[in-house]
Amino acid sequence: MAEECSHECGSCGVSSCDDRADAGPTTFPTNARTNIKHVIGVVSGKGGVGKSLITSLLASEMQKRGFKVGILDADVTGPSIPKTFGITNPLTADADGIMPAYTDSGIKVMSVNLMLPKDDIPVAWRGPVVSGIIKQFWGETSWGDIDYLFVDMPPGTSDVFLTVFQSLPVDGIVTVSAPQELVAMIVGKAVNLAHDLNVPVVGLVENMAYFKCDSCDKVHHIFGEPQGATVAERYGIPAYATLPIDPDFARLCDTGKVEEYDVAGALDPIIAQMEKSIAEKAAE
Repeated sequence: MAEECSHECGSCGVSSCDDRADAGPTTFPTNARTNIKHVIGVVSGKGGVGKSLITSLLASEMQKRGFKVGILDADVTGPSIPKTFGITNPLTADADGIMPAYTDSGIKVMSVNLMLPKDDIPVAWRGPVVSGIIKQFWGETSWGDIDYLFVDMPPGTSDVFLTVFQSLPVDGIVTVSAPQELVAMIVGKAVNLAHDLNVPVVGLVENMAYFKCDSCDKVHHIFGEPQGATVAERYGIPAYATLPIDPDFARLCDTGKVEEYDVAGALDPIIAQMEKSIAEKAAE
């Protein structure tokens, strides 16, 4: 007997469903005061590699270059974006929608932690609720004009991954790894799923690739030899970058001053490829 339709097309494998055929575009709409030009997802196959920090750095770099930037914190159960930017004010709303918070440089941020009375209150929500809040952040927020919206994804390839990449007009993803073969293997899971969903992978950032001694300038590979170039070649990722273990970076995140960090051009290859991929897509 055929399974009863749940009308959740994003998690359904029945391609011949009449409801699916008549559904039309699946991209979730924005509100009337929103004009988002480009959406970039930042993903990792596992937690603990610094995905949210890379999201913060990419957003800060694009803001410094004169673009209008926003961050949608889709890591609902482990949101850290407000902390890295030092945002403590709760969200507000008017009749037209939710108003995003602002960082010191003007980056717009939407995160569930800005809705909680205390930032250490756990968010123990099931998948459908988490997916629903992400759609609400996208569709009911008055983002205004945004050139680049970075979506800080939760780790792994869960239903949130499907929600974002099937409901938002994602232009490409940047994947984050650390110099370990285990992490490199898990990167492949996220990359392959993105390919299955026809979402371009524009770059790989290998975080915590090395530590440079401030006394002798010797480079130490704490977690093993960097593998960014090898992993990028293995999965056909067109650009990669490496970032060090830097105590200054950790200090600035802890004090909410991540925008003050100078990446010294380390993310230039990722940003260049991101802009190239978007230009190529527009020319199609």
